[in-house]
Amino acid sequence: MMRGMLGVFTELDSTVEAIEELKQKQLGEVTAYSPTPRPELEQAIDPPQSPVRKFTLVGALSGAIFGYWLAIWGSEYWPLVVGGKAISTWIPYTVFGFEVMVMVGALSTVFGMFYLAGIPRLTTTVGYDARFSASHFGVWCECAPEKLAAVESILRRHGAVEVRGER
Repeated sequence: MMRGMLGVFTELDSTVEAIEELKQKQLGEVTAYSPTPRPELEQAIDPPQSPVRKFTLVGALSGAIFGYWLAIWGSEYWPLVVGGKAISTWIPYTVFGFEVMVMVGALSTVFGMFYLAGIPRLTTTVGYDARFSASHFGVWCECAPEKLAAVESILRRHGAVEVRGER
């Protein structure tokens, strides 16, 4: 039983047109492969907003709180009394809190990207061909078995060099 259709293209314009028609007719989930990042493909795919930003926000806020807490805890645990001033105030610890916020926010962003991308991927990606890393463009459409013929005709009509079903 086929999971979808793969079309191999040599021209960017025909690839974009095929993607747009597949998206317009809502035949299935469309994935594009390209040897280089192309804004035309990204605009045609119209991906949803990335949830990685939520990892960054939570990590940055946690880092800022932890940075302030660590600085205040250290000054309370080992007090250095100078001229009767307060031992722990937030103003001198802002730089340290900011630095920890940036560090933890960056690390949580990297973790979020790896987690959401499924890295490390232990199996090969369905629909990927080695030519997509060199000179060709690819369109993978995962769809129901009864829609395979419509997807194949769209890919062929837009000039796919090769069209094949994948499992």
